[in-house]
Amino acid sequence: MKSASEIIAEVKDILAARWQERDSKKVPELEDLQLNSNDAMRLEGTVLYADMVDSTGLVTGFKDWFAAKVYKAYLGAACHIIRNNSGAVTAFDGDRVMAVYRGDAPNSSASKSALQISWAVKEINTAIKTTYPNTAFELQQSIGIDTSDLFVTKTGIRGFNDLVWVGSAANYAAKLAGGAGFSGGVFITEAVFSRLRDDAKYGGSPRRSMWEQLQWHATNKVIYRSNWTWEP
Repeated sequence: MKSASEIIAEVKDILAARWQERDSKKVPELEDLQLNSNDAMRLEGTVLYADMVDSTGLVTGFKDWFAAKVYKAYLGAACHIIRNNSGAVTAFDGDRVMAVYRGDAPNSSASKSALQISWAVKEINTAIKTTYPNTAFELQQSIGIDTSDLFVTKTGIRGFNDLVWVGSAANYAAKLAGGAGFSGGVFITEAVFSRLRDDAKYGGSPRRSMWEQLQWHATNKVIYRSNWTWEP
């Protein structure tokens, strides 16, 4: 254990030390960065946050074992879909999962993942009703996606550490996953929408846009929402 003076000395060292930065050609993993120095990696990436809506109502209004099954079903399905679309799962935070995409079409891959997770939610709800026909629970979610430059470093202490993703994409994707003041769905920023391939932008027969333009008043930014689903 460190004393108060040792903790403050470490804080001062962190604030005074220069960053040792390097560009990353892949999504960084925990072992790629050093903890005992200001070690960082830079990359351009697209960030997806998938978040269960009203998990508080789930854990307070239903049995703990039932809530745990819903968590496992949702987060497990989301992770499989993310990996199937070349995304890297980078963090869990209770009822939400974070992923980062790179490659030739990261924005389309992330958006496709989101619509496929929306499909999975419908399938999970069907399975819940089949298994527990008397339950009133219905799983809902909100997903946020943004793209930007990212600055990644390792934080914490030895034995208790994780990566921190600094950049507008991580921040906005997390806020959009909170619903951005709207009801649930998939929310993407204008920067993501402008980079979508046609197959991630249009669907149905006749083909039409899967995305609805909205004004995100909290930030005065244009965003896009979709309630479409995409079977993997």
